[in-house]
Amino acid sequence: MHGPRPIENTRPAPIASRQLVVLLVGVTSVGPLALNILPPAMPDIARAMRSTPDVVQLTLSLFLLGLAVSQLVLGPLSDRFGRRPVMLAGLALTVLASIAAFLATTMSWLIAARTIQALGASTGLVIGRAVIRDLYERDHAASMLGWVTMAMVVVPMVAPSIGGLLDTALGWRAIFVFIALFAIVILVWTARALPETRAAVPGDGPTGFLRESAALIMNRNFMGYALASAFGSATFFSFLGGAPHIVVTMMERSSAIYGLWFAISGLAYMSGNFIAARWSMRFGSDRMVIWGLNLGALGAVASLACALVFPPSLGPAIIFMPQMLLAIGNGFLLPNAIAGAVSARPEAAGAASGITGFLQMGLGAAAAQLTGYLLASAATPLPLTIMLALCAFLSLASYWLLARRQNSP
Repeated sequence: MHGPRPIENTRPAPIASRQLVVLLVGVTSVGPLALNILPPAMPDIARAMRSTPDVVQLTLSLFLLGLAVSQLVLGPLSDRFGRRPVMLAGLALTVLASIAAFLATTMSWLIAARTIQALGASTGLVIGRAVIRDLYERDHAASMLGWVTMAMVVVPMVAPSIGGLLDTALGWRAIFVFIALFAIVILVWTARALPETRAAVPGDGPTGFLRESAALIMNRNFMGYALASAFGSATFFSFLGGAPHIVVTMMERSSAIYGLWFAISGLAYMSGNFIAARWSMRFGSDRMVIWGLNLGALGAVASLACALVFPPSLGPAIIFMPQMLLAIGNGFLLPNAIAGAVSARPEAAGAASGITGFLQMGLGAAAAQLTGYLLASAATPLPLTIMLALCAFLSLASYWLLARRQNSP
């Protein structure tokens, strides 16, 4: 097993730090854009393809599954072959899959194209984190991840609006043209500006990434941070899977009202990221993780209490107001927990990033699907708030039982 290589004094060259952050925001945007831009057009896709909503839903759920599985593979591949070639290949695959989706004539074809699209679109998510860890020590990496994540909140907020406008004006196929063009721009930018940040490790063999992945899974410190971030992310996916049904169907509010409340919730998460970016180096990433976990647990308990006390007729505030506290907590938690996970074995930052991303997307997809199933026959938001509380406390337990034993703020 290779020992850790010194990376603390490495600097991003030939691209400056601020330029690198902007570039990483761009490459990381591809996945969330492709994920969030399509849902507004799903009813039109169902009509055009003469399909049912549950089948069209596979373009979303299998995309999430593709994001999860691909991150498990892409991270170790970037450890083996380098960050730059794997990122370029993933972006190119995104372009090709988007073109295939545009040309789809059957629902099966479209679902397959979306799944392949996810394999490429996840590249920026997993390798962007590894690039940051290649260049910065842990607390600095947490700060950089905070800035990237804060900027990334904008994409899920605006992507549904873009998708709705494109669908209304030009039809649902225009959405895939937009994704392809966006991915081409990012691909060209990455090819011109992104240096190789992974230092060569002598003696890497074809099974090296499997060995590193196994070592990470056996590492309690890594698993504590990775599971804390995954269950923290699951609170967001649970909310994403249940809130539209609660607001539009149960509370009989418009989708525009839902979108407004969701945007405000996104701003709460962004504010948490902003604070994390500024405070992680000052207070240390473990202290920020603890603050984030505590805020998340408090928000989940408040959400559960509101669902028990207030009737749905009072409107979206009863679920969104307490969720904002949870969102701020996630803004503290996620960049710092991810930095802790990818720092557990710096020489395997790509594998660590990939496994962490797999857990986030996999648990998130399961939580979203389960929340939607539980709410289908519910008369109140209680099933959603139970899921939020469960995920928040599992996040808290993961850190304290695994990572916290080895780290002190």
